[in-house]
Amino acid sequence: MIKRNNVVRAILIFTLIMGVSAFVMMLTNTLSARQTNYITIDAATMKLVQLDGPKEGDPIAIVETSIGEYRFVLYPEYSPNAVANFTELAKQGYYDNTYVFHSESGAYSAAGAPNKDGTANDKSHELVERELHQNLWPFKGAVLSMNTTIDQNWKEKLFGGGTYYNGSRFMVLNTVEFNDEFKEELKEVSESEVLADAFIKNGGIPNFSQQMTVIGQTYSGMDVVEKLASLETQNTGNYKYPVDDVMINSIKIGTYSSKDEKETAAKAKNK
Repeated sequence: MIKRNNVVRAILIFTLIMGVSAFVMMLTNTLSARQTNYITIDAATMKLVQLDGPKEGDPIAIVETSIGEYRFVLYPEYSPNAVANFTELAKQGYYDNTYVFHSESGAYSAAGAPNKDGTANDKSHELVERELHQNLWPFKGAVLSMNTTIDQNWKEKLFGGGTYYNGSRFMVLNTVEFNDEFKEELKEVSESEVLADAFIKNGGIPNFSQQMTVIGQTYSGMDVVEKLASLETQNTGNYKYPVDDVMINSIKIGTYSSKDEKETAAKAKNK
């Protein structure tokens, strides 16, 4: 009888411990989810500036790759440190002859690495604190500065949070597939109906929302962006490397001029 009571007591204690553990895990996950929402979205004041296109005098980047050119407007007013990091490197010629080192199943590409394996040679430009803004989203054509590392204390490791950093390498987004089920789910979880409709109309990768610093939006050469995201690749380690090397030949920083854009388009058409 005593042995039986001991067994029952052991089972009860074990059940209690498992219940407490499950509760702690649930609480931890909840707190983690809350603490990784780094900015508050106010749908009433949100402006989807990427949908407006560039204006006269806006800073732009002209990216010449081995398969064509694309251009994007920069957003120093929203991501000042990341844009400054990118433009400084571009003006130094850092991106000349760097690699497109990842191409993800039609969704996006990653570029700007001096080494074919996607690594940078030093960390001098890899610790720019992440900048998130409610006006910038991962629509099709968005250019994102890739996260490099996260700095967390013990509490943040347990409950979530920390300081994220980005660096020299960048992603250019194409889009995921928006089927009917995904559209409905997006409308249910989106911060606003306007934002959900913008993703559905323009494409992009909603799951990247407020995860990485957006530095720009492609306005010319979207066909090149699509090609870069759909390269034939081989799986090696962390990245899907293009089978054939695709290079960033150069990146030039300038200002947007509708007159210059028309002249450039005319020249390209006459070639």
